[in-house]
Amino acid sequence: MNLRQAKEATGGGLLTNSKMPGYCYSIPAKECNVGAKLVKIAGSVCEGCYALKGFYQTYETSVDRALYARLDSLTNPLWVEAMSKLINHYCQDGEAVCQRGTFFRWDAAGDIQDLPHLRKMVLVAEATPTVSHWIPTREYKIVAKYRAVYGEFPANFTVRLSAHMVDGDAPSGYGLTTSTVVTDHTETCHATMPDQPSECGDCRACWSPEVANVSYGKH
Repeated sequence: MNLRQAKEATGGGLLTNSKMPGYCYSIPAKECNVGAKLVKIAGSVCEGCYALKGFYQTYETSVDRALYARLDSLTNPLWVEAMSKLINHYCQDGEAVCQRGTFFRWDAAGDIQDLPHLRKMVLVAEATPTVSHWIPTREYKIVAKYRAVYGEFPANFTVRLSAHMVDGDAPSGYGLTTSTVVTDHTETCHATMPDQPSECGDCRACWSPEVANVSYGKH
């Protein structure tokens, strides 16, 4: 499989985000399971979802076409091989293409669709051992089911369970890393702190399994 074929098999290939290091992958936020319910609840983290407004809304027709192409590609039997090919190529050590480094974020928009979807992401992580993967998710039940069926996640695949409500408690009882959204200026993510550049800079806390919780300032 060459890079062109890998991009076709994954609905267009990897994405970049000016805020974050490395590459990412997005699917439609409109197709979130838990998020579709939370977006209608005042005070939830999903209320006013960034992936449903701004750039995503201004260029809705073209953006949706690209995001749904990636969503549809999940059923391609070559998807795991293709994603692994792209990540190993673009997120390699040393002279990395575009010098974006060895960090990858899943679902910069959207969330885990089902157990097979999560399984495929884990298989990609296993096939790209030099890359640190991070996925924020509100799909607690799918994550719990995955661990019951397949066991623990690979060391390079950090699953960070996201709190449902702004200023709400971090999810507990799962034994996984978490994230919260706060309004009292106690956030630990400097990219969401007032008067700070909206970018990760040298911080890699979200990808680190050693960081129990990352708190983001509401923005």
